[in-house]
Amino acid sequence: MFQSFDVTSRPEDGPPRLAALREEIATAGLDGFLVPRADAHHGEYVAPHDERLSWLTGFTGSAGFCAILANVAGVFIDGRYRVQVRSQVDLEFFTPVNWPEEKLSDWLAAQLPDGGRVGFDPWLHSVEEITGLRKHGAGAGIELVACRNLVDAIWDDQPAPPKGPVRVHPLDHAGEPHEEKLRALGGALTLRGETACVLTLPDSIAWLLNIRGSDIARNPVPHSFAILHASGELELFCAPEKLSGEIRAHLGATVQCQPTAAFGPALRSLQGPVRLDRASAPVWVADQLSGTEVRLGRDPCLLPKARKNASELKGMEAAHLRDAAAMCRFLCWLDTAAPAGGLTEIDVVRRLEEERRSDPLLRDISFETIAGTGPHGAIVHYRVSEESNREIVPGDILLVDSGGQYADGTTDITRTIATGDVTQEQKACFTRVLQGMIAISTLLWPSGLAGRDLDSLARAPLWRAGMDYDHGTGHGVGAYLSVHEGPQRLSRTSDVPLQTGMILSNEPGYYREGAFGIRIENLIHVVPAPALPGADAREMLAFATLTWVPIDRRLILPEMLSGPERDWLDGYHTECRHRVSGLLEGSALAWLDAATRSL
Repeated sequence: MFQSFDVTSRPEDGPPRLAALREEIATAGLDGFLVPRADAHHGEYVAPHDERLSWLTGFTGSAGFCAILANVAGVFIDGRYRVQVRSQVDLEFFTPVNWPEEKLSDWLAAQLPDGGRVGFDPWLHSVEEITGLRKHGAGAGIELVACRNLVDAIWDDQPAPPKGPVRVHPLDHAGEPHEEKLRALGGALTLRGETACVLTLPDSIAWLLNIRGSDIARNPVPHSFAILHASGELELFCAPEKLSGEIRAHLGATVQCQPTAAFGPALRSLQGPVRLDRASAPVWVADQLSGTEVRLGRDPCLLPKARKNASELKGMEAAHLRDAAAMCRFLCWLDTAAPAGGLTEIDVVRRLEEERRSDPLLRDISFETIAGTGPHGAIVHYRVSEESNREIVPGDILLVDSGGQYADGTTDITRTIATGDVTQEQKACFTRVLQGMIAISTLLWPSGLAGRDLDSLARAPLWRAGMDYDHGTGHGVGAYLSVHEGPQRLSRTSDVPLQTGMILSNEPGYYREGAFGIRIENLIHVVPAPALPGADAREMLAFATLTWVPIDRRLILPEMLSGPERDWLDGYHTECRHRVSGLLEGSALAWLDAATRSL
């Protein structure tokens, strides 16, 4: 299987490791040290070599950091992980801190009233992050000090850095030769008067060069760095053993391959102006450029990567249809197996992966499958292990969030399923979440608006009942790349205007700690809105759906839905049946017919 159920961290391991780290901090003449969940490339996901936060604290979430001082160790987590963190860390030694509501700079100032020296690894923190901390910490007498990684100094069995092979991403999936991308982005640098741009994000480099990698589980990206020159030439810094003859031939004469050790000297030799993305570039990189002019600007790959071309959209549509068939076979099996009893969360994960693995284009799952029944459903990013594995009691609500990495696209879908009779209250909560999901699915909006302008529409049905959820409504998704892709999001904090070709998730939810969790997720992409009679002469946008899997009607209170909401759901289910039925047979086809009947 792609997914394992091993216990990857234990709370009892944290205290002795914390004590050893504090000894290192004192020996270094520091008053504290920062431990982020990050690597030198600053993507969202990290290799085992870089799982320092999990190794130290026990917390395994995909975002967060720890600030270790002499008398307190704060674990900073956002709303997705506030239930999870309390079960994974030793609360006598580690203190959860609600972030970003409480800023690290304010916390440090309160914990170090007389000031102090706090160390950080310059590879693992971005220019933006450290610049902000230094600005706010200076007034409190707090000095941020770049130093060696003190966790690595005590992690005796730290895994080696990954060196997975790089492979070609075929042109029929990529849609545009990498030489054309290089020329276009190089030309954009020239127009801005910039000589080069430093790239550190693995997914940017993978997209730009039409390559994929295997350094990060679930995300087909290679660990590498690059310098893009205004001439359209590129220097790629990567472990040589990862680059086969086929890859080198694919990259061609415009891409010069060098070992990773050559990255520093190459940076120091650049003549500016050089563009650097302050949000993702490590402080170490900025330090190497101290002798030349640096212009802080966005990674030039982000927007064109986010705006999928026709070939990428075609691949995503095809992958989603095959994935929908796998999901329907799985849901058919679940409806038969769950009421009989004896089924566990691990059984659910295994069966769903088995259905996906029947597709020869599957390369991996796109993230660890979330299969949470009953109270586990309220843990937003729950990961089942052999220890936490819970039996699905008939009548539980089961939340399953999963996806596949296919050669032609990346999928991400959440369905919440009734495994027996559920309460009216649970149905009402589910229906409110569904109403929010429909509101986003049917929305038309003027071009120029960002995710923050749309996010509240998904929450409004919950707000009217005094409810909400502590995560964004949607994230960007790559085309056989990272399942979480920026810069676009449906979020209160996202100011990036939505543009045609962008793919996002639409996933409102509701979570009652200790009881149940609900989330419904489809992937959608931005398209020009259909012309409307009498409309203004302005550009309008809309969403088109990529995900075609029935929504559990057993959890819906039809009387809560408006006429247009009912029409959308019936129309969606008709389309699911139309698109997917040809890929199913037997009991799965009969299940689809029953699951897509009108309300």
